[in-house]
Amino acid sequence: MSFQAYLDNIESKTGLTPRQLIEKAHERGFDENSKATPIVEWLAADYGLGRGHAMALVHVITKGPQISDKHVGTDTTHSDPSNTLWLDGKATNPNP
Repeated sequence: MSFQAYLDNIESKTGLTPRQLIEKAHERGFDENSKATPIVEWLAADYGLGRGHAMALVHVITKGPQISDKHVGTDTTHSDPSNTLWLDGKATNPNP
């Protein structure tokens, strides 16, 4: 599953875009200095997300939407079309 697919699945499961969840995380005090465990615990408790999905959000909460170029345009299961993740909802993603 690509990184973007994780974010799209999170939107399907929660009804919230990744950007909306990032805003909620910031309201709870999570930011680039936060550790993964408390974020994962919050996402599991409040949204029922498993570790893999939660870790995708941990990345964008703590590091922003940029991902490594190593998976961009590859033939691997984790291939993404861009090194910038779309956070504003799968319906508006220009790189479906």
